[in-house]
Amino acid sequence: MASGTKNRGGGSKSAKGAKSAKALRSAAVKKPKPWGTVAIVFGLVVLAVVVIGYSVMRVNEATAWKPSDSDQDPSEKIAGIVKVKYEAGQHVQPNQRVAYDHSPPFGGPHDGIWADCNGMVYATPVRNENMVHMLEHGAVWIAYNPDTVKGPDLDVLRNKVSGQDFIAMSPYPGLDKPVSLQSWGHQLKVDTVNDERIDQFITSLKRNNWQFPEPGARCDTQPGFDPSNPPPLDTSPLPADAVKMDGTGSSQAPMNNGQEQPPAPSGSQVPPSAPASGSQPPPSQ
Repeated sequence: MASGTKNRGGGSKSAKGAKSAKALRSAAVKKPKPWGTVAIVFGLVVLAVVVIGYSVMRVNEATAWKPSDSDQDPSEKIAGIVKVKYEAGQHVQPNQRVAYDHSPPFGGPHDGIWADCNGMVYATPVRNENMVHMLEHGAVWIAYNPDTVKGPDLDVLRNKVSGQDFIAMSPYPGLDKPVSLQSWGHQLKVDTVNDERIDQFITSLKRNNWQFPEPGARCDTQPGFDPSNPPPLDTSPLPADAVKMDGTGSSQAPMNNGQEQPPAPSGSQVPPSAPASGSQPPPSQ
């Protein structure tokens, strides 16, 4: 009897032990694994890596197009860029026209009065000779074909110009591409307002002291040019007495280079208007 009772007790303990082990296994099976948390953490890590990588890429890209002592003309890396060397300081009278070698022009003889180029969004085509003078001061001119660039596309260009200094835009009827960018001695034509080369051109050449003749020149309005009613672009055939690109035929309007530097005191030496090669970094864009 005693032996049997003992055996029954042992069996009861074994059964309880088995039930406990089974319960533990069941609990282990039922306990959810934190896969959702793991996925969220992993996603955040991946997102952080992407954001940081994109930011670094953008910084490197912007730096690549900024002029520097070691890279004085980053625009040379832009596909499709056109460069021409022009003589500066050749002025014509308001009633004269220049037989420019490119359309739109981006250098050569020009009117003695520059077009206002501090974020100007001109609604009408502006006379070439005034627009070229502003390029001599370090500005960028965005010309666009009004037949192909309109609505949201026009807004894209406006956002690049409005409120910015040393840049202006105007319609240019008959333009052979939707958009053409000009700085002194440089031109780039593109097929869409979203072309990344537009920003590359602006960053590379706007107020790039190594690439325009008159560092320190102004871009604000001056007497003789009304931004609200600018002299219109003349698209009629050139007259026989049009000024040639070498200045032949110019009656030489009075010089007005718009320098911001105050006049030097009597007897003092006037500082040079352009930096020596590699000696002066360009102003920030």
